[in-house]
Amino acid sequence: MTLSGDLIIGGANVRGAAAAFSAINPANGSPMEPSFAGATKEQVEEATSLAWDAFPVYKETSLDDRARFLEAIAEGIVALGDDLVLRAIDETGLPRGRIEGERARTVGQLRLFAKEVRDGRFQELRFDPADTQRKPVAKPDLRLRNVALGPVVVFGASNFPLAFSVAGGDTASALAAGCPVVVKAHSAHPGTSELVGRAVADAVAACGLPRGTFGLLFDAGFEVGQTLVADHRIRAVGFTGSRRGGTALMKIASERKQPIPVYAEMSSINPVILYPNALRSRGAEIGKSFASSLILGAGQFCTNPGLIIAVEGAGLDAFIGSAAAALSESQAQTMLTAGICDAYRNGVARLSSSSSVSQVAVGKEGTPNQAAAALFETTAAAFLANPELQEEVFGASGLIVRCRDEGELRRVIGSLEGQLTIALHVDAGDIEAASPMISQLELLAGRLLVNGFGTGVEVSAAMVHGGPYPATSDGRSTSVGTLAIYRFLRPVSYQDFPIDLLPEPLKLF
Repeated sequence: MTLSGDLIIGGANVRGAAAAFSAINPANGSPMEPSFAGATKEQVEEATSLAWDAFPVYKETSLDDRARFLEAIAEGIVALGDDLVLRAIDETGLPRGRIEGERARTVGQLRLFAKEVRDGRFQELRFDPADTQRKPVAKPDLRLRNVALGPVVVFGASNFPLAFSVAGGDTASALAAGCPVVVKAHSAHPGTSELVGRAVADAVAACGLPRGTFGLLFDAGFEVGQTLVADHRIRAVGFTGSRRGGTALMKIASERKQPIPVYAEMSSINPVILYPNALRSRGAEIGKSFASSLILGAGQFCTNPGLIIAVEGAGLDAFIGSAAAALSESQAQTMLTAGICDAYRNGVARLSSSSSVSQVAVGKEGTPNQAAAALFETTAAAFLANPELQEEVFGASGLIVRCRDEGELRRVIGSLEGQLTIALHVDAGDIEAASPMISQLELLAGRLLVNGFGTGVEVSAAMVHGGPYPATSDGRSTSVGTLAIYRFLRPVSYQDFPIDLLPEPLKLF
């Protein structure tokens, strides 16, 4: 498919009328063709107006029609073949295996939501029959269903050009709920976004859906995104990115005449707690596995482990020695953008210059567009005294916190902000010590795991990819798995409705 660099508004290619920009190949810093022109405020308004017009029709589509639409998107993405894979590689610097795996995940979650829609349980249909004989007041007929919120704006993520982007989890779950979607594509991979966006638009047309069901807008800056969130027709936001970006959108959404929910996944350092028996029996093995997880994807997953917490001892020393040896031999990796690479290097430099932090290991240097892994250590006292040590360094950087005893370890855990994941490494002899901590850890993270690391997020009905602030803006939600559909629904109760006036699903009782 030949790229046009155009917006998609109402199913049609529309040339943006704002400033143009080009994707930059992160491996060599060269600009890529074609140029992509940003949307004007008028074009944003056209896209949201069409989405609003499409909403009353799309939200009442039959479950089967909606499921077939999601499946058509999946089929369209597969049909793009190597055109999609090669463009995504060039725009992100990610290897083929990663892109192909992410494509499979994107297609898989669209098909998973299609099954969820056909099942229909997300509607949560309820019927509480009338009782005209009840005294002293007759009981009304009450029926309930979940309805779609309205048009949703989705922000493409820099670090997942497919699975958290144009047709990723936010878009799939919003469309499954019955919400039209307007996507603000990420400027780092606009060509990938256009290819996927065209597959979605083609599915809209093939399924005979309103042309405003989907839109795709470009912008090299922030104006389009801010305008979208402020638009009165938009009723929810899906965002994956920095804490700064997420909180800015939350502020805009909260200051609207009608505030709307922002489901923002933002910042997490994904602590790993190492217990003494596990360290004594396999500290070196855990260290090697940690290093592999830390550098996975150049540390640009939202679930890479960035913090290790453990009590001092020979087991921790074995862990550190093993992790340091593996990281010292690791090759520098190309990061997604020059800006992300610079921010990572600045974060590493900040840790390196701290008087309370020592460098444990650093990976091999690469080209100017690549970044080396880094591992640091500090004491529990220093960590507790310096809250800035909790700040996320987005990339393959980790910090080990040495605790003198279990009490100090508990204080460190008690100081943590909200997280996406917390991992515990335990052996049988650690269960008694770890068990009382679970209740506290439930308050800190959306996913707890044992003897593993948070990288690798299974798309399933039982997955939570979320957590208390600042991991996300709403710790009650998830952006991965079928539970994500509930972010874009709200309950409506119908009292004493004549049968002919009821929505179709509620006529079945």
